[in-house]
Amino acid sequence: MEKKNITIIGLGGVGGYFGFKINQYNESENKFDIAFVARAQTYDIVKAKGLTLLSPEHPNSITKPSEIVQNISDIKNPDLILICVKEYDLENVCTQLKQIINPKTILLPLMNGVDIYDRIRKIIPEITILPACVYVASHIKEKGIVEHKGKAGKMIFGKDPAHNSEDVEWIIQLMKNSGIDFDFKENSFTDIWTKFFFVASFGLVTAKYNSSIGMVCNDTAQQQAATQIMNEVKAIADKKNILLPNDIIDKTFEKASTFPPETPTSLQLDINVKKQNNELELFAGAIIRYGKELSTKTSFTEKIYSEIKEKIQELSN
Repeated sequence: MEKKNITIIGLGGVGGYFGFKINQYNESENKFDIAFVARAQTYDIVKAKGLTLLSPEHPNSITKPSEIVQNISDIKNPDLILICVKEYDLENVCTQLKQIINPKTILLPLMNGVDIYDRIRKIIPEITILPACVYVASHIKEKGIVEHKGKAGKMIFGKDPAHNSEDVEWIIQLMKNSGIDFDFKENSFTDIWTKFFFVASFGLVTAKYNSSIGMVCNDTAQQQAATQIMNEVKAIADKKNILLPNDIIDKTFEKASTFPPETPTSLQLDINVKKQNNELELFAGAIIRYGKELSTKTSFTEKIYSEIKEKIQELSN
């Protein structure tokens, strides 16, 4: 039987962690042809030394891909593509993918955002996209070296509502065999929006106040700000017929209270080190865009979006 071709685009914290697991499994089984797409120095290091994952889950910390390329245009006949890039690269990546995919290609975007599926579908309308979200505490330690701490990373993915009958059993089996913790669901949008409730509200509020997850839970003004964002997200989710529990706001604060109080968010860290490419559009931008599309008020999110934009401007002066 002809081997299926799997490509992992992006070797950051997410792509490095899940791509490592898939490739290390395949090194011993050789059931697939796997390619990594990486840029610049990461490409050079991984090509020469392999991809390193520092994780208590893997005593053997190096996996060597059979193929690594620098350009999406070098991908050949992909059956499955894991998209593991930053959200601000998504449209550019999808435009390039349009040139190399075939009608049978399946896309699995391992990115956290409620609009990722819609944004990909807008550029690549005809193929299967599996909606997903991820939970993993991993980051780039050095180029070509990803460090993972805490509990095992997890992915949640589901069927494409536009291609409900597509056979994805082989992908489910691949995740199992690779030792990946995952849930496969008929409808994964509830999980995607549930995660977004937390990351968007806490990300935006901690970025505005340069605070921590614990401070949002315990400071009245910050708690109210997060609640207002969540209320606007819930109104959008309701209009999109996303089934969420009625007590999702309380549940989100309960989840936040399990983190060490001083825990920062990635958006807060990025804003306060003056990083121009950050998750502001992924969070506030998505809420505002959906609000306009669905005639739903997002005035508080618009306000905090403007305030963070001003803060970025002040910090960069």
